[in-house]
Amino acid sequence: MVSVAVVGASGQVGSRIVKELSERGHQVTAIARQPASIPNLPNVSVVKGDINDTQAFVETLAGHDVVISAVKFAQVAPAALIEAVKDSGVARYLVVGGAGSLEVAPGQLLINQPNFPEAYLLEARAGLDFLNRLREEKSLDWTFISPSALFEAGERTGNFRLGRDTLLSNEQGSRISYEDYAIALVDEIEKPAHRRQRFTVGY
Repeated sequence: MVSVAVVGASGQVGSRIVKELSERGHQVTAIARQPASIPNLPNVSVVKGDINDTQAFVETLAGHDVVISAVKFAQVAPAALIEAVKDSGVARYLVVGGAGSLEVAPGQLLINQPNFPEAYLLEARAGLDFLNRLREEKSLDWTFISPSALFEAGERTGNFRLGRDTLLSNEQGSRISYEDYAIALVDEIEKPAHRRQRFTVGY
């Protein structure tokens, strides 16, 4: 059993991660600005938290084995969240990433392609900034997990592929469900294989 703090636990991705952790018997602290929306699950404690209340946020994270952040990048300064994790004393840090920073060809990022949706540019650029900030980090044991291009609610199948920095796709395109993404993330907690790296998950 691992004790895990999930930041952004009420969101679409965060809620699936909390459920996956709970079902595998891990001890979870689900942190959200609106905790009332988090369902009652075994082994899950719900806490109201806000990164802007720095001291209280750091104290909430302290004592866990792992911190997971599943928050929108455009809503938080990378340095603020990373420093809060470091100040809490938790060494292992997993980040729900985005697909925009993945390569579609050597040296060509998805975010820079002419057909990349403008509506997602701000978040994708913030996600790339976050990843680059992590790559400069000297002390945290971090992992940044990028989904495929289409990231949506779906089935928990357990059938997916892992990659490193290149966008995964098949005949149906590039996609992954929140549910299967959560499996890959919790697998990385239980059997770390991508320390201080980014990896991606897709069908």
